[in-house]
Amino acid sequence: MADEAPRDLFPGFGSLWIDGPAGRWFARAGGPENAPPLLLLHGFPQTHALWHRLAPELARDHRVICLDLKGYGWSDAPRGDPGHGAYAKRTLGREIVAVMERIGHARFALAGHDRGARVGYRLALDEPGRVARLALLDVVPTSVQWERIEAKPGANPHWPFLAEPTPGPEREIGRGPDAYYEGLLREWSATKDLSPFDPAALALYRQSWNVPERIHAMCEDYRAGGPDGPDRAEDLADIAAGRTLPMPVLILASRDYLDEDKPETALAAWRRTLAPRAEGVSIPGGHFIAEESPQETLAALQAFLR
Repeated sequence: MADEAPRDLFPGFGSLWIDGPAGRWFARAGGPENAPPLLLLHGFPQTHALWHRLAPELARDHRVICLDLKGYGWSDAPRGDPGHGAYAKRTLGREIVAVMERIGHARFALAGHDRGARVGYRLALDEPGRVARLALLDVVPTSVQWERIEAKPGANPHWPFLAEPTPGPEREIGRGPDAYYEGLLREWSATKDLSPFDPAALALYRQSWNVPERIHAMCEDYRAGGPDGPDRAEDLADIAAGRTLPMPVLILASRDYLDEDKPETALAAWRRTLAPRAEGVSIPGGHFIAEESPQETLAALQAFLR
């Protein structure tokens, strides 16, 4: 499929290049500059373009910042390290706090999907004073994810595959990045095809995931969240210490992906671990709820953010 000619998915939004602790970060920002700030963090294998169906409406009442995570989109993609600390969610959280301070926001609401949600809840656990409200889209805690994988080997095979040592996954994906990543988009969507995704957004996703440095960065993201990686260890330490998210937390879970045929709902998993007071909304569709079910996702976010 040929990529669509470039089209601005965020009309009225500005483009920001922000110098952070680990290189430059890219974001689209819109809404009144004096409105409450709202940070939106995308997931794998996407970019800030994930939010294009929600951001303009959210920007009516918020200063919305759609950030490309480190290694994704147009943000820098530094090489990983043996301990995978460069892409640990604790590291990314600290870096994002610095990035938000650079653009004038010391405290903000945060909504994250998939990997962005993992960065978001780790940031909120480590620096709770920074996050006014936290919305987590279609994830369970990393420690719970591994509980499920270990209880049912073969479930979510991309997790152990991407966490394998470099350069194995990078080499295999590099033989056909479009085939690999588009296969995941199809598999995780309710329609099992690419119809939920705007062609212009797909063009941006392809542009990102065809870069070898970004393929490596996405693997490092999963290595940090691997079975022996820092992300899981930090979750387990917080759970053992009884540390929980103190701010209002919203869990949005897809009916046809995250909560389908699972031993417990996403909301139940969060309530028994890191967010005992969380509220939840079930969203129709597959994993990519911001693109598959934008109206339902937007309504839930707006109600929560008010």
